[in-house]
Amino acid sequence: MLKINSKLKWIFFFLVSSASNKSDKYDTRDVERLQQDDKWVENYLIWRHDVVDDTLKMIDESFQWRKEYTVNDLTESVLPKWLFESGAIFLHGYDKEGYKLFWFRVKLHVRDAKQQLEKKKLVAFWLEHYAKRDHGKPLTVVFDMSETGISHIDLDFVRFIVNCFTDYYPNFLTKIVIFEMPWIMNAAFKIVKGWLGPDAISMLKFTNKNEVQDYISGEYLPPHMGGTDSFKYSYPPLVDDDFQTPLCENGPITSEDEHESKEEIDADTKEAGDPNEEQNLNPKKMNSVEQIPKSEEQTDKTDFKPKNAKKALTTFKGPLLHISPAEELYFGSKETGERKCLIVLTNVTKNIVAFKVRTTAPEKYRVKPSNSSCEPGASLDIIVSLHGGFAASLQDRFLIMAAEMDQGSGAGVSELTQFWKEVPRTKVMEHRLRCHVLESSKPSTLTLKENAFNIPAKTNEDLHIQVVMYSFVLKLW
Repeated sequence: MLKINSKLKWIFFFLVSSASNKSDKYDTRDVERLQQDDKWVENYLIWRHDVVDDTLKMIDESFQWRKEYTVNDLTESVLPKWLFESGAIFLHGYDKEGYKLFWFRVKLHVRDAKQQLEKKKLVAFWLEHYAKRDHGKPLTVVFDMSETGISHIDLDFVRFIVNCFTDYYPNFLTKIVIFEMPWIMNAAFKIVKGWLGPDAISMLKFTNKNEVQDYISGEYLPPHMGGTDSFKYSYPPLVDDDFQTPLCENGPITSEDEHESKEEIDADTKEAGDPNEEQNLNPKKMNSVEQIPKSEEQTDKTDFKPKNAKKALTTFKGPLLHISPAEELYFGSKETGERKCLIVLTNVTKNIVAFKVRTTAPEKYRVKPSNSSCEPGASLDIIVSLHGGFAASLQDRFLIMAAEMDQGSGAGVSELTQFWKEVPRTKVMEHRLRCHVLESSKPSTLTLKENAFNIPAKTNEDLHIQVVMYSFVLKLW
């Protein structure tokens, strides 16, 4: 009996059965990504309800489409500048659940068969840009149909957008918010509903000024939609989250904060409990990502003090830095009082790595340190704390930028300042973290127990996928 205990096994059998006669239809970069990216495979399975044949069909069709549209090579430089300047399609802001907003300003769309392919590639560019940047986190699509009429209807273009989410980007859509759709377009949207299918139809949200804030808060809505967002689209540069320097970047620390920071360091040292003399001489520097789970287990045995920074549970393994947590910083609500989080950076290169931390809400957070460097093979703790009476929000984001410094380069303040002025953007690693707000501190303790030794807990979904994979292997045999 063949033991199957990994989604990668399922990928392997899929590749073996298909690569021999279809490799010319796929971009090899997509095949390699499929072998390495568990989350991507999982999204395909989820979107096709764990039905093997449907999942394989979707992978096949989406991979062929990705090669046809040269998705992996779509960049600003290969697309016409006027596409970006039009402001008809862009990413900006978040909905109330913390999902990125993908805007389509319909009144700016002009039907032109000669430009259709380029416009479709622009949609693919934005989807791929976000998918790679935020690791496949779903989007909320907003069709702003204010001031539109029959001349703006382009069913071929709308169908392409629908197909992107139903056939090419699995599990990538949370909802479609349609703002002020003219009654004259009712007939057209009956056709669109037919393309969406029963699952996606439930994601359609028809709104006006009174209803749109059920899904998107006013801070991310323009005034004509009843909001207060002063954002004005312009290009260049490419529209992105407005990451800024957080409060108290590396400046003086108040006596209270300094006392708390020392407590946190002392607690971490005690929790590590490693008898090795060399590590005890500099516990913060030598603490590795692999040692974190041991620390977690011991932390769980004591009272979890709200003022202490939460420990990292997952790791993003980048080419320069390993970053824990991988995706989310967990803060408590105002009631729970959990106001600090810990980010652990580990330098996996042979050179010093400079890093900077930025946030979309600089007035709310203190980050210590937010502009520094990490020695080769060393780990460094970053404390992220809420400032004053502010509360964390699902819309808040953090950006970690890192770049490898040349041997012999200084790592002082002036050297780092000059380094960031000169380093090419192509050599900068970027990783984004989002905020998660816990209503209770109890779930976080449970999470620590389940991941105390970095062994993922088996879920019903994992067991079901194993059954699915086994069934597929039997088909091959």
